[in-house]
Amino acid sequence: MHEYDDAVLECFLENQLKLFPENVAETLEEAENFLEECMAVVVDSVEEVIEYFEEEGIDLDGAVGDEILEADEVFEIGDGRYLIVEG
Repeated sequence: MHEYDDAVLECFLENQLKLFPENVAETLEEAENFLEECMAVVVDSVEEVIEYFEEEGIDLDGAVGDEILEADEVFEIGDGRYLIVEG
């Protein structure tokens, strides 16, 4: 099980509409439960985001660096970490 701290949960609550057509969570607790269910991943760098997509075999269509961070599944937490949620 992953540990999602408040920064991660708040980031997801604020930005969930970029990935989903409607809010899937309203509270920190709901956000944590949702992220656990979809096995969301927190990584510490852009390089780890890229590694994650490569390991999952997700086609990045040649996207590099910042382009990958624009993917709907990638949420920038704001402290150098990224949340990856597969919808």
